Amino acid sequence: MLIAPLVVFLAVFMLWPLWIMISLAIRDDEVSEVLPRTAAALADWNGEGIPGSAAGQALADDLRGAERTRLGPAVRRLNSDISGFRTLMARTQRAADDVTDGAPIDLVAVDERWGETRYWRAIANAVQPYTDRYLLAAVDLERDPDGAIASMPEGASANAAIIVRTFTIAGTVTAICVMIGLPYAMLIAATGGWVRNALLLSVLLPLWTSLLVRTTAWVILLQNEGLVNAAITGLGLSDTPLSLIFNRTGVVIAMTHVLLPFMVLPIFSVVNAIPRNLMPAAASLGAPPLRAFYRVLLPLSMPGVLAGSLLVFMVAIGYYITPALVGGADDQMVASVIAFFALETANWGMAGALGLILLAATTILFIVYGRLSRSGAPIGA
Repeated sequence: MLIAPLVVFLAVFMLWPLWIMISLAIRDDEVSEVLPRTAAALADWNGEGIPGSAAGQALADDLRGAERTRLGPAVRRLNSDISGFRTLMARTQRAADDVTDGAPIDLVAVDERWGETRYWRAIANAVQPYTDRYLLAAVDLERDPDGAIASMPEGASANAAIIVRTFTIAGTVTAICVMIGLPYAMLIAATGGWVRNALLLSVLLPLWTSLLVRTTAWVILLQNEGLVNAAITGLGLSDTPLSLIFNRTGVVIAMTHVLLPFMVLPIFSVVNAIPRNLMPAAASLGAPPLRAFYRVLLPLSMPGVLAGSLLVFMVAIGYYITPALVGGADDQMVASVIAFFALETANWGMAGALGLILLAATTILFIVYGRLSRSGAPIGA
């Protein structure tokens, strides 16, 4: 009973949304719900030639009297596979409505395209309740008319490039956070009193500020007339303002500022627990300061570095607001594409497939982190 509220919370707010996302990515029932008789008639078709007259009659029966609100999504789904399905289905539905219920109908006479195998094969593929269509499209792949996996035509999709860009930006931000956060966390651990409190406050303060406010502040600071460019030109480092906004540089700077606390705090918690007499002991054994750092202090602080890197990378790959406000058209990440499919095109399948890729990436990172954290010996020792 004590853990029941936790179980319910995880089930409602974590497991259920995850299952919905996975089901949206692999389900494809827009066509099967509208054409149930056709789906049953094509169940035993081998995909060669033209199916028998029973399949054509089943299609006519499904289209006869079908509501346009239900037929519209199915037609869009078929038209995305083969252009021309919209006019073909509209013409066939009008012909089916003109025929009395149960009367035979010759679909080839209605439209000669029904004599082509590829239209029937598209329907047969679309009426399957489960599909890998969205998962393949998420990485710019598709199935050709023979059912083999092939690359999409050039320019048809840029999902793979956006995924690579997302991981590249997240990796860059993570690396910069490590380079800044590790010495900063060690500096905090080496101080005490009001100095430590001031250094910790400077890290925690961004966490107490709205993400939108912080991102908007960077838009003001990094613009051509902003404080950063004013300082650069004032110090004589550049004669003209640098391009720091609406590009990859601005995205990395803004995301690093926002995510740096997630790197500093885990490293500080580990470094602060390291006995202070280890470095003097290494020096007494003849190790120079730099060698003592690499052989003693750095390996012992690696659990914090790994935990911070995991947090920063996981949060970074799902960022949306910062790249949207600070980045340009070539700096948008996967979250922007997910928002586009979910909010503007209502393509929940593609949104779920892209979200599933991010979920797989974070799961792999968790597994790797778990293996490394259970290895026992300090990394690098």
